[in-house]
Amino acid sequence: MSNTSIRESLERISARITGRPDIAKVKNSSAVATLADGLLCQTRGPNSEAVTTDMPAAMGGTGIAPNPGWLFRAALASCGATTIAMRAAKLGIPLSLLEVTVESESDNRGILGLDAEVPAGFTQLTTRVRIGSHEASADTLEELVRWADAHSPVGCTVCRTSEYTLAVEVVPPEAS
Repeated sequence: MSNTSIRESLERISARITGRPDIAKVKNSSAVATLADGLLCQTRGPNSEAVTTDMPAAMGGTGIAPNPGWLFRAALASCGATTIAMRAAKLGIPLSLLEVTVESESDNRGILGLDAEVPAGFTQLTTRVRIGSHEASADTLEELVRWADAHSPVGCTVCRTSEYTLAVEVVPPEAS
């Protein structure tokens, strides 16, 4: 899809939402993960989306699929790249290069429950963006990336506190 058609799509949806702000708030589709075997999980969405995850052998998995932490980094990187590309299209800036890398550090004592003071989540998360355009200044491109970073749904979920609820349903052995 060209920058022009992306821009036109964004303008159409923006005009529609501006005219009817009530349609802007949507419930996103669910992802349902099912344990398949060992630590191998199959995650499916309502439109035939499918992702398989596993853990490395050192953690008891087989390592035949990406681990959930990598998929999280992939989601953050691809959402950032998508939001940057959308903003560039809206501003009419053709990009000659766009590469988003997400790096993280973690302490395995957290996931293994070996130290109550060590979080199971990432202890450091860094997003690196390489961007280029023959038609925009470095300042314009940096501003574009910063705007996109502030509007990336996955990035904003990571950086801002959002409501989180955990609901547990214990199924009796005879029903499972």
